[in-house]
Parts: sequence; C-alpha cells; structure tokens
Amino acid sequence: MSIQATITTLLRITALAVFLVGPVGAYAYAQSGDKQSGLSGAGFVLYMSLQRNSY
Repeated sequence: MSIQATITTLLRITALAVFLVGPVGAYAYAQSGDKQSGLSGAGFVLYMSLQRNSY
C-alpha cells in the first residue's frame, strides 16, 4: 500500500467522521445556551474523574 493511498484513506475517514459527528456537536452546542458556569453537571464530574485517574 502506497503512502498516497494511505493518506487518501485517512482523509476519507476524517471526512466521514466530520460528516457524522459535526451535526451532533453543532446541535449540542446550540442547546447548551448561556449558562452561569461552564463547570457544572455530569460532564464536569467525568472530566475531573478522568483528570484524577491520569496521575
């Protein structure tokens, strides 16, 4: 397999991932609204637990 074929395959995979995940991310961002604190909820708890486990 040549390097050009590998790069082409990686670009296709990236484009497919952006095509599938992009609208979901845009919807989630639009629904987030203007909250008082960005550091609240289950996402923050998950973030902190992952940070603690990384040490």
